[in-house]
Amino acid sequence: MRSQMLAARASALFASDLSSNCRLTDSKIDAAMVDAAIAQAVRACGGTRGCVAAMAAAYGDCPETAAPRMRWARSVVMTVYGSRRPEPERELIAA
Repeated sequence: MRSQMLAARASALFASDLSSNCRLTDSKIDAAMVDAAIAQAVRACGGTRGCVAAMAAAYGDCPETAAPRMRWARSVVMTVYGSRRPEPERELIAA
């Protein structure tokens, strides 16, 4: 489940308007900006499936730029979310 969440976040970041020239290491972006960019992309694309569709379209249209952008998105997502402790499992209780 955790790897699926990281993949969904990377796809959303890929589909976002955040520039891949921004790096966490040079303080141009921070975790809050990444969170906001992911949330905006998910809303704009109509969900995570829409983000994956946008990513697939980019790979079809210009794979030479899509691959580096996805490497950037995965790197940023792993830096921001990879070190966070997973949220505890929640049980659903039927009333």
